Amino acid sequence: MTRRIGQCYNRVTDHIDWNHYMSTSHSKNECPIARTAELVGDTWTILIVRDLMSGARRFGQLQESLGSVSPKTLSQRLKLLESAQILTRQAFAEIPPRVEYTLTEKGRALVAIIEAMREFGEKHLNGVDAA
Repeated sequence: MTRRIGQCYNRVTDHIDWNHYMSTSHSKNECPIARTAELVGDTWTILIVRDLMSGARRFGQLQESLGSVSPKTLSQRLKLLESAQILTRQAFAEIPPRVEYTLTEKGRALVAIIEAMREFGEKHLNGVDAA
């Protein structure tokens, strides 16, 4: 079984072939790692998914949990994640208006990645600045 040119994932061994990966140019469309990183590769997006892992949240709850995120940035990330079908937005006909965000099945598939990041942080970055 051979892999296609530009493919960064070796399905035969089910491991990343780093020699091939580092020596080949990859477009976002060809590499599943690049496509995933494009979607969830910024801090706010990962933290939004982290917060939604425990259930539905309102905009204000997310903003409070994330601390220094601006309303504009949070709104942009939520729209991006909704368009990528990572989360759903449910508006309730109430006064004042209420909107809740919930992970979809596709969004819940990211939980393993976030758990791996948590484990890495606990093991390798405990009490240490990541930068």
